[in-house]
Amino acid sequence: MDRFIRRENTGRTPTEPRVSTYTLASAIAEMSAPMSFPRDAEIYRESNPANYLYKVISGTVRTFKALSNGRRQIRAFYLPGDIFGVETGEKHAFSAEAITDAKLVVIERKVVVALAARDNDVARQLWSLTSRELRHTQDHVLLLIQSAQERVAGFLLEMANRVPAGNEIELPMPRQDIADYLGLTIETVSRMMTHLEKGAAIALPTSRRVVLRSRSTLNRINADSGVPLCLTTF
Repeated sequence: MDRFIRRENTGRTPTEPRVSTYTLASAIAEMSAPMSFPRDAEIYRESNPANYLYKVISGTVRTFKALSNGRRQIRAFYLPGDIFGVETGEKHAFSAEAITDAKLVVIERKVVVALAARDNDVARQLWSLTSRELRHTQDHVLLLIQSAQERVAGFLLEMANRVPAGNEIELPMPRQDIADYLGLTIETVSRMMTHLEKGAAIALPTSRRVVLRSRSTLNRINADSGVPLCLTTF
């Protein structure tokens, strides 16, 4: 907070933009309050005022929309380092919940907007983050018209690219969440995982642990779909 105050006392007019090395991530880190959420706890609900931005420190978060048939459509997963809660309107279009025990830092949206008004770097980063969220939504719509195998292969590559840890992925979300993200049934997700395992593309030591044995095979399947990986990391 002190840094933010010092930046206001530079003799410049409040609306005069400038370039700096200040980042949106550092602004959130310096001017935010930490909050903890237990597994499955609600962070915000669809149609709630979008008054805050959130950054994941630990744990995993899902955003989703409840459908009229009782199912959910999961829009995105947010991992440590990701920023979420960005909206183009005044209200949240999706609900957010903690998948695992999660620690977040929370900052008022109006504080970020005020900072962006006087700092070109922060404004650019906020615009980039908003554009990325919109692009993810568009890519996700395209993903949902692909074959089940293409969806699962693309998801595994997405997770592998977001958590670079060799060829082994520890999925923080249950199979039902993966199914709701990909627009499939849990039985179809499990069947596709088994199919990829039998084809030597992956190995499944446990239901949550996936070893990528042949990225080239997964890349070929994903390339056939024509849908880019939906990366959400800021």
